[in-house]
Amino acid sequence: MTTPTTAPGTPGPREALTPARLLPLPERAARALALGGSALTALSTFLAWTWTADFPGDLTVYGYPGGLQVPVLAGALLATLLALASYGVKGLRWLVPAGADPALRLAALAAFATSWYTLLAISADLGGLVNLEPGGFLAATAALAALTGALALPFRRPDPDPADDPDATGRATTRHRLAHAWATTRALFAAGSPRPAPTLPAYAETLIITGILAFGLAVFTYGIGTEYDEQFTGFLITAGLGFAALGRAGLIARASRLTARHRTTTTCGAFLAAALFPFTQTDDQYATLGVYILVFATVALGLNIVVGLAGLLDLGYVAFLGVGAYAASLVSGSPSSPFDAHVPFWAAVLVGATASLVFGVLIGAPTLRLRGDYLAIVTLGFGEIFRITANNLDGISGPDITNGSNGVSAIPDLDVLGFDFGTPHDLGGFTIGRFANYFFLMLIITAVVVLVFHRSGDSRIGRAWIAIREDETAALAMGINGFRVKLTAFAAGACLAGLAGTVQAHVTYTVTPEQYLFAGPIPPNSAFLLAAVVLGGMGTISGPLIGAALLFLIPNKLQFLGNYQLFAFGVALILLMRFRPEGLLPHRRRPRAPHQDADPPTLPTKAGA
Repeated sequence: MTTPTTAPGTPGPREALTPARLLPLPERAARALALGGSALTALSTFLAWTWTADFPGDLTVYGYPGGLQVPVLAGALLATLLALASYGVKGLRWLVPAGADPALRLAALAAFATSWYTLLAISADLGGLVNLEPGGFLAATAALAALTGALALPFRRPDPDPADDPDATGRATTRHRLAHAWATTRALFAAGSPRPAPTLPAYAETLIITGILAFGLAVFTYGIGTEYDEQFTGFLITAGLGFAALGRAGLIARASRLTARHRTTTTCGAFLAAALFPFTQTDDQYATLGVYILVFATVALGLNIVVGLAGLLDLGYVAFLGVGAYAASLVSGSPSSPFDAHVPFWAAVLVGATASLVFGVLIGAPTLRLRGDYLAIVTLGFGEIFRITANNLDGISGPDITNGSNGVSAIPDLDVLGFDFGTPHDLGGFTIGRFANYFFLMLIITAVVVLVFHRSGDSRIGRAWIAIREDETAALAMGINGFRVKLTAFAAGACLAGLAGTVQAHVTYTVTPEQYLFAGPIPPNSAFLLAAVVLGGMGTISGPLIGAALLFLIPNKLQFLGNYQLFAFGVALILLMRFRPEGLLPHRRRPRAPHQDADPPTLPTKAGA
């Protein structure tokens, strides 16, 4: 009787079922350590971590968390829930459709990293570990214990299918294929396979979507309202690892499928949640960041038409934002404008959007016959030409139109139907300041841009853009007019950028050429706009919005890094592209029709052929 041979380097069935461990602890002890450490870490946030109030956040209070203890508490509670779910608690199984153990490691790492970062910051700022209270030492020990227990949990991963090994014989291949199938089945049941979500009534799914939007609003409000640098850094650590844990557990994918089934409800709810943001602020300070984020996000969504849908690499897109801002500011009653004109807002919007549209057509007509890197170089040149031209139209080097490097200043606030956007207003007991007024206006414009993007992507021209992006040669062979389709995308993206530029001009009071660089420390600029589209997810609606919010918020909050700000930001982008190469919210392709998987039909042939 011949014993089946094993291909070199191919583990047998028993080896395929053996789970890997980072730390030599029994599984039961590891789970208990992870659960107990996470619970104690959460409990430690209700104790004092230092005896002096010199460290920002007031970590001297017993009874409730404050400052950096809040993100530590969030990470510890998430790790505790995942640890309970790993025990198979019935009420928590819905949270881990893809298994609890991988997500538990990330959640424990979030609590550990944030707590140890806080304690090290206290020691560095106050001068040593002597400034720590027992609550701080408890947090450090418990977080380390939770991370140790989480890392000691077994990795149950089936080995790759050895069927493709060219050195294996047929009999060995069959044996290892069966062993691999058995190992895969065992591993899925042991580690937690994606289970189908239970069928819920429509009102329950709507309530879940409401909870998701409320959670997102709470996280964004907390992040934008962080008062000092250490707190925002701790928030970034917890939020990044926490969302990674939710994604590893499969909860984000489940939420994505849920919101996709109720797209209209989700979209309306998202804009309603965004409209509630100014009411969560006690002053107009953080509403300023909110309106700038919306301007940046709207322009990024317009660029997503050019880059994400049509596949055209545009490195000078911020110039269209500048064209719209200049055109609107010149006719809005600014005393530094050479034109004695003060038109209503709707007319200024039309002027700004039309000017950007015309410039998009004029620039795109001679350049869009180029492809790839050549097109990127030409658009980069256009962006620099616009900035230099705006500098030279000062009455000395050229005609007096833009006032040169001084720009168009003292742009008056908008007055729409008697509503002055420059003065505070009382609404339902809340005082809405100047930037909150512009926030609501920009939210309406963002909704219009989202609607245009959504309708365009699902239209005939949108499908032509996608065909050009995927394979221009094949699209041309199928009868698509590539030049006209690309010019339409270029013009549409430019028009949306000009629309946002009209509001930006009135928000900032002044429009100068230095605001529209290719790259700079503060967005919007062409490099950050392109990074927002790539970071968020090309071809999606929510991706550029989230990417733009992160890319605008993070540089504003990391100014304490000084000259190392862009370096740290670049490292973060590299890590993100390494682990999420398709962006935070990648585009999900629609499944192919069932008949496309079948064999292609055979053409009839003549007899004897």
